[in-house]
Amino acid sequence: MLVRKDAERFSVSSQGCGVCVCVCEREREREGRGGGRETKRPRGAENPDRAGRETESRTGALGEQIKIFWGSPINVNMGSVTGAVLKTLLLLSTPNWNRVLAGNSHDCDDPLVSALSPASFSSSSELSSSHGPGFARLNRRDGAGGWSPLVSNKHQWLQIDLGERMEITAVATQGGYGSSNWVTSYLLMFSDSGRNWKQYRQEDSIWGFSGNANADSVVYYRLQPSIKARFLRFIPLEWNPKGRIGMRIEVFGCAYRSEVVDLDGKSCLLYRFDQKSLSPIKDIISLKFKTMQSDGILLHREGQNGDHITLELRRGKLFLVINSGEAKLPSTHVPISLTLGSLLDDQHWHSVLIQRLGKQVNFTVDEHRRRFHAQGEFSYLHLDYEISFGGIPAPGKSVSFPHKHFHGCLENLYYNGVDVIDLAKQQNPQIIIMGNVLFSCSEPQSVPVTFLSPRSYLALPDSSGEDEVSATFQFRTWNKEGLLLFSELQLLSGGLLLFLNDGKLKLNLYHPGKLPSDITAGVGLNDGQWHSISLSAKRSYLSVAVDGQVASASPFLGPEQLYSGGTYYFGGCPDNSFGSKCKSPLGGFQGCMRLISISHKMVDLISVQQESLGNFSDLQIDSCGITDRCLPNYCEHGGQCSQSWDTFHCNCTNTGYRGATCHNSIYEQSCEAYKHRGNTSGFYYIDADGSGPLEPFLLYCNMTETAWTIIQHNGSDVTRVRNTNPENPYAGLFEYVASMEQLQATVNRAEHCEQELTYYCKKSRLVNKEDGTPLSWWVGRTNETQTYWGGSLPDPQKCTCGLEGNCIDSQYYCNCDADRNEWTNDTGFLSYKEHLPVTKIVITDTGRPHSAAAYKLGPLLCRGDTPAVVAFSFDVGNGPFEISVQSPTPFSDNQWHHIRVERNTKEASVQVDQLSPRTQPAPADGHVLLQLNSQLFVGGTATRQRGFLGCIRSLQLNGMALDLEERAKVTPGVEPGCRGHCSSYGRLCHNGGKCREKPSGFSCDCTSSAFTGPFCSDEISAYFGSGSSVIYNFQENYSLSKNSSFHAASFHGDMRLSRETIKFSFRTTRTPSLLLYVNSFYKEYLSVIIAKNGSLQIRYKLNRYQEPDVVNFDFKNMADGQLHHIKINREEAVVFVEIDEKARRQVHLASGTELSAVRSLVLGRILEHSDVDQETALAGAQGFLGCLSAVQVSHVVPLKAALHHSRPAPITISGHVTESSCVAQAGTDATSRERTHSFADHSGTRDDREPVTNTIKSDSAVIGGLIAVVIFILLCIAAIAVCIYQQKRLYRRNEAKRSENVASAEAVLKSELNIQNAVSENQKEYFF
Repeated sequence: MLVRKDAERFSVSSQGCGVCVCVCEREREREGRGGGRETKRPRGAENPDRAGRETESRTGALGEQIKIFWGSPINVNMGSVTGAVLKTLLLLSTPNWNRVLAGNSHDCDDPLVSALSPASFSSSSELSSSHGPGFARLNRRDGAGGWSPLVSNKHQWLQIDLGERMEITAVATQGGYGSSNWVTSYLLMFSDSGRNWKQYRQEDSIWGFSGNANADSVVYYRLQPSIKARFLRFIPLEWNPKGRIGMRIEVFGCAYRSEVVDLDGKSCLLYRFDQKSLSPIKDIISLKFKTMQSDGILLHREGQNGDHITLELRRGKLFLVINSGEAKLPSTHVPISLTLGSLLDDQHWHSVLIQRLGKQVNFTVDEHRRRFHAQGEFSYLHLDYEISFGGIPAPGKSVSFPHKHFHGCLENLYYNGVDVIDLAKQQNPQIIIMGNVLFSCSEPQSVPVTFLSPRSYLALPDSSGEDEVSATFQFRTWNKEGLLLFSELQLLSGGLLLFLNDGKLKLNLYHPGKLPSDITAGVGLNDGQWHSISLSAKRSYLSVAVDGQVASASPFLGPEQLYSGGTYYFGGCPDNSFGSKCKSPLGGFQGCMRLISISHKMVDLISVQQESLGNFSDLQIDSCGITDRCLPNYCEHGGQCSQSWDTFHCNCTNTGYRGATCHNSIYEQSCEAYKHRGNTSGFYYIDADGSGPLEPFLLYCNMTETAWTIIQHNGSDVTRVRNTNPENPYAGLFEYVASMEQLQATVNRAEHCEQELTYYCKKSRLVNKEDGTPLSWWVGRTNETQTYWGGSLPDPQKCTCGLEGNCIDSQYYCNCDADRNEWTNDTGFLSYKEHLPVTKIVITDTGRPHSAAAYKLGPLLCRGDTPAVVAFSFDVGNGPFEISVQSPTPFSDNQWHHIRVERNTKEASVQVDQLSPRTQPAPADGHVLLQLNSQLFVGGTATRQRGFLGCIRSLQLNGMALDLEERAKVTPGVEPGCRGHCSSYGRLCHNGGKCREKPSGFSCDCTSSAFTGPFCSDEISAYFGSGSSVIYNFQENYSLSKNSSFHAASFHGDMRLSRETIKFSFRTTRTPSLLLYVNSFYKEYLSVIIAKNGSLQIRYKLNRYQEPDVVNFDFKNMADGQLHHIKINREEAVVFVEIDEKARRQVHLASGTELSAVRSLVLGRILEHSDVDQETALAGAQGFLGCLSAVQVSHVVPLKAALHHSRPAPITISGHVTESSCVAQAGTDATSRERTHSFADHSGTRDDREPVTNTIKSDSAVIGGLIAVVIFILLCIAAIAVCIYQQKRLYRRNEAKRSENVASAEAVLKSELNIQNAVSENQKEYFF
């Protein structure tokens, strides 16, 4: 396309399919409209008169506006030599537009209007005789130069009669010649009969065409799909505000030939065909139909044993049934069918195509297509050699389902290439005509009316003067509420209302001084189907019938006669300013009505349209504009679609998805995502592809510091194999809890995946050492044979020992290839993601004497999320293109990455960081300019893409920096700046845990917490046996405190403790008991005890010279075997105590405000003599028997120091103290606390019977010093001995290891099950 050189700015059209069109800005300002694109202008568009006039008035003008559209306007102003040149180039450039756009094998772009007589034009009105519709031909100056109506409003129309049905492929419009009258937007309607108009749509969306920007430029539209009709009607919607409606038009297309048959609901065609010319597994059927009936058989073919093919219209939808006699029908004997289409009873043509090849069936109705497999076991259908159209012939047919004959017209009916209607017209003996059949299509003269909005109404007079109210009509709607009819009643000062309420019909008769009379009828009347209503109110009776069923008859209260108020209001009420008493309690009706009758007289709605009868507002007369917004069903993932007149709704219940269209999954895509939500280990549903088509599936997430995804299969046990050889191999298949597509999505998303595969062997090789051929192998998801048995990269015929260099025979790369008559194994983790998971293992070398093998495959383990691909996609009209860059490392590394994408007329390119750029050359021919008209979305789109989680900065578009921070301030879910992981997820660290940033994520530091686990949510509990204790020594001796380096130094020395926070839980049945005791070098102390009577006592002695303060809780026996939670918070002399989150008390201490020189913290029995009160001494001597949990005194966590000793701690443990679970033993949530999994822990569990012995026992500094000297001497001696011994140990290591392997493997395989795991002493089973 030629573009002016000085045109620096270009407009972007919002029409078409995404291709830019350049229009000079100066010309755009003059003409007032943007442009599009064209491939060829239809014939008949020349305008020599116009060209000459433009040459005189604008000689030498440059930059003429050319609007070119694919399914969009083409605005050509051929006003100069340049224009003529452009036109010529345009015509020569793409000579085959008609075949691509119109879908014809012949030219179909002839002008159809220019040769019509004036009688073929009609209109709603005309301004004058010189503005009549006959002057509306394109490029003509006759009369006043075009059509203009008397009044410019939205009720005007211009209509043409083409004389017969034609195929229409394009339309063109102009304004009134040399005037200020032109239309800027309009609707296009079409009809076969001049009645029952249908609005032109594309892809089921209503199209309002953009019109002209001036009086003389021509705007063309290519119609996709094309229209087959006799009548066209242009309805102006908007026009030049400084002028009036003015139009000149042209229509392009060609003749349309068809064969038609009219069936009356009792007739049908029976086609008996040649048996030799028929394929038993192939059928191709095509036809068009139109009808006003919602039910009827279109075609039927059946066999002797239940096989049949049926196409049936039910409630305005098409049902296709293909059933094999071998298939088991449901108990109702109604075959399962496939449904397409909706509202097909609209008396307009609909196309059907059925293609069957074996079980595979393609079913197409209009633009909607479905593919499916037919019912039954076999693709061969045993069918008779005849097929009926329009019904099922009764003789000899045992039809097992109710059916109704088709009433309407069929067109171009072909069965496997045979024109059935043409054979019938020729009275071919293969066609049997049953009943009355016409070879032309009758057109019922029904005039529907559409109520477009809640403000719509139709007011009709009743001039009968009879003493009754009588009306009948039909309606269809999707809305549950709306007024259908109101009639004011004379003499009674009342009224009669007929309205929909919750899909039911309600009739209400009211008048002052009496109770209203109500009748309810029907149910689900908002189903989009036509429903007939008959209303009668005469004398003292009121009745209503719905679909022919009289709902009820109610006696009218009183002897008064009923007289109509003279006006019937259908669909709604006018504004109150009109003086009407019409009432509409639930709002106006939106839908269609037809066959309206008042007082037994049919209403002429055409007279209403011509404004000679009644009154109306916001109606579309002679057309039913109802649409099915649930076809196609935009509710994804099985969501149920429901609709109203204006919109549709999706019910996402039980789908696993949410959102307006059930698009967003309620499940996370990985265990990593669940961990970021704070979830702990357990079973979770994973939606691996997010909002994609794959269903969620259940798996186990093991939340350690790394979130492991664990996918099990059916072959986790050891399996023994014998008596195989290459001719008789063994194949073990593995079936997983997820489909292969789900597994692939999970693996692709993960940062790392692995699967442990163990091959146990006794004289069973993996590779034939003579020729190198594999004797055993495994197969992954790529369905390729793999011969490596460990490692992250495929290294053929190598095992883990070969990679590590420690095979039992150094000349082989696998232990099993040594071919020894003893049990050994090759075990390795397969971690090359592209080959995982393992789906099959094949073993062929167990047929020799004493030969045997066994194998075990672990679960598929994956961790992390891996966004490692950046993709750039675009479409300029030549089809979608995508360029992607694959990174060797994931982008989820918490580092900044730089992305640069570019698209120009030559190529498109993507570069990420320092990776090699990827480019995509532009096609040699085709569109190159990109036109976009939507908003720019950053980080996701409105509904269709999974949003970006992270930070974006320095975004530039064509060199212009975009201020993302300012936009983020007003965008929900987006925040300015870029915070770290802890700022986003730090709240997941509980119980005092601190969030720590990591290169890829975060972790919770539980050092200062009494809890442990990934989120510091697992309490540390211990069981205390009789006489046991845990002592945390803050300082052995006050004199050493000043030199202490312990973090607990703040508790002792010169520091004075004026506040502390104590939290712990306990469970016991013994009284008295000491729960916690803190003492000082100054004989001050704090004790928490259970007294003899079971009460809880907290004793503070903050002054050695005074008696202790006692806080006593005696409301219940605390030694009741239940778990109790204690919180103590002291601030100087004020103590706040909370028990079990229920009992709370605040007291003031009299003994003092500070605890000085803290010495130790004791849990359990007090081992040394202390100067304490009698109750504390008695409890201290008794100690504690039971379970203590989550003990924390300010920042000191004694149980963690004792049980999870990651570093030396000043802990002394006496007696039997073992890690346990207070919660589980107490019976509270025991299942969740004590549940274990075979893959839940890497390191095993601690023996509950083994006491913790990591202690520091020092009674004095002198003893500690002596012990340190002795230990140092012993360490030196041990180091020397180790150096000498290592030389011998190295020499014997390999032989000892081999012996241990053999002995262990042999022992296990001879166990009870004979197939247990043969492993060496140092081998571990890894479960995650």
